[in-house]
Amino acid sequence: MAADTVTVAHQTLAEFAQAIMEAAGAPADASAITAESLVASNLRGVDSHGVQLVLVYVDQIRRKAIHLDARGRVVSENGACLVYDGGDGLGQVISGICCDHAVRLARDHGGLGIAVARNTNHFGAAAFWAQKIAARGMIGMVMCNATALVAPWQGRKKIVGTNPICVAVPGPPTFLLDMATTTVAVNKIRKAILSGESSIPAGWAMDAEGRPTTDPKVAMQGLPMPLGGYKGTGLALMVEILCAVLSGGPILTEVGGLWDYPGPMRASQFFFAIDVARFLPLTDFETRMRFVRETVTNMAPALGFDEVLIAGEPEWRAEEVRRHGGIPVALGIWNQLAELAGSLSVRVPDGIQ
Repeated sequence: MAADTVTVAHQTLAEFAQAIMEAAGAPADASAITAESLVASNLRGVDSHGVQLVLVYVDQIRRKAIHLDARGRVVSENGACLVYDGGDGLGQVISGICCDHAVRLARDHGGLGIAVARNTNHFGAAAFWAQKIAARGMIGMVMCNATALVAPWQGRKKIVGTNPICVAVPGPPTFLLDMATTTVAVNKIRKAILSGESSIPAGWAMDAEGRPTTDPKVAMQGLPMPLGGYKGTGLALMVEILCAVLSGGPILTEVGGLWDYPGPMRASQFFFAIDVARFLPLTDFETRMRFVRETVTNMAPALGFDEVLIAGEPEWRAEEVRRHGGIPVALGIWNQLAELAGSLSVRVPDGIQ
């Protein structure tokens, strides 16, 4: 264990996060799914979308930017297509409802179901929701728009979010793509600041003038790097169209902020379920996906590399280690969680090292 981290069992971490959310006023069921989604990210090694987000969610609750009792409503349902208004509820609550709708629509309407949500909040990592769909024998595709923190390629005005894209497939782990449309998610830069790190890798971000920087504080005030230049901008705008334009939700700079923002976030999200069994037997699909994974990962690596990985592989490995050995949490983040817990009269778990 590194000197600047503490190690926490995943069950303990989930119970702690849930207790903080409940003490902040969130209903028990909403607190449970929120904690589950965040710790699932920590287990996969995606700490930027893990329990550190409890800090910002509670801040939003205190600012009344989240309506804790909101469950949203169906705005329209036409065949396999549904529009949902989240009523500024917790993002995880609204996302769970929309996943259920997407799966139901796919089963009832020829194998395809799409639910788009507007006026909702941050939902953690998109992978958690795509995997929820995949667990029901369907390919899950999930996207969301986000706070305008990114300038389009060749620009320097922040008008688009990091707008992630995720695809998960059913069956044994063979493929799980979860990516921001920037080089990295902004929460990775935020995590570096919360953890007290003095630098970030080159290529993650630029300063406000568009010059590359490795200073995380300068990066937060500057511009995240679009993934693959103009291609990242194109993908981000595609997500914006499928989430916000299609749902009738706030677009681009109309989306609120996650940190230090006076009003609700009002993000939009896209949930697409594809029923594999409408195309071929699920067992055949799983066999074919194993072939895809093995073909990719069994090839000889290029010079300078030890192996070839497929999307999802690093996270599956991290989960195997962390599920049994505990989750390392940066000491700076843990101390802030403990301070927040104290302010809410929540007991900090004993025996954390």
